[in-house]
Amino acid sequence: MSTPNLDLLEIAADAGFRRVVLDIEHNGYDADRREALVVAARGLGLAVCAKIEAPEPVWVQRAVDLGVDAVILPHVGRLAEAEAATAACKFPPLGTRSYAAGRSARFKAPDDDYFARQNREVLCLPMIETAEAFDDAEALLASPLVDGIFVGPFDLALTRGRATYGFVDGDRADIARLAGLAQAAGKPWWMPTWRPEEQAFVRDHGAAVRVVAAEHQLLSLGLKQVLDTLVY
Repeated sequence: MSTPNLDLLEIAADAGFRRVVLDIEHNGYDADRREALVVAARGLGLAVCAKIEAPEPVWVQRAVDLGVDAVILPHVGRLAEAEAATAACKFPPLGTRSYAAGRSARFKAPDDDYFARQNREVLCLPMIETAEAFDDAEALLASPLVDGIFVGPFDLALTRGRATYGFVDGDRADIARLAGLAQAAGKPWWMPTWRPEEQAFVRDHGAAVRVVAAEHQLLSLGLKQVLDTLVY
């Protein structure tokens, strides 16, 4: 989702979608609308994932305090540069996340398993969208603070020296390598897949989640369909 559109969220849930990614990185979400989306998504039975502004602890903390199911960290480089942000996803002694007695705790005192349960269930997913992260992917996946990876194919292709992302041989080789590293680490990998051939490829390589529709894409397709079926 590119905008805080509650109608779209409800339509997506009714259509059978199971998970929503809030693309906070590239779009403006006021704090109250961000909170409303998380509450609505959970009420509709959707898992809700926040792709935050940057791999910085303050943005991680704000996302986990909302009660999201996963935090996706953009602009990650090498492991050492991302450790402060990934640590903010997890409570001590594993990480440095601070406890907030609010929505993430369901507005009540935490039970004995709350902190360990949050560490298990709230996923920390660095994006592999830079050449540095690609080179350090094995180390990132080995970190106990990291639960999996989210592949960003366009930026990855550009930083790996290709003119664009076209799902060409080099793109497929990079994705297959990351899939193999994730599987060797026993951790999931996610990827946006807009085309059927991408969806089939990442499915066959064991992707746990395929993000298959984007808000602006849906608007464009819907408007085009209206014009294509217009009776003159």
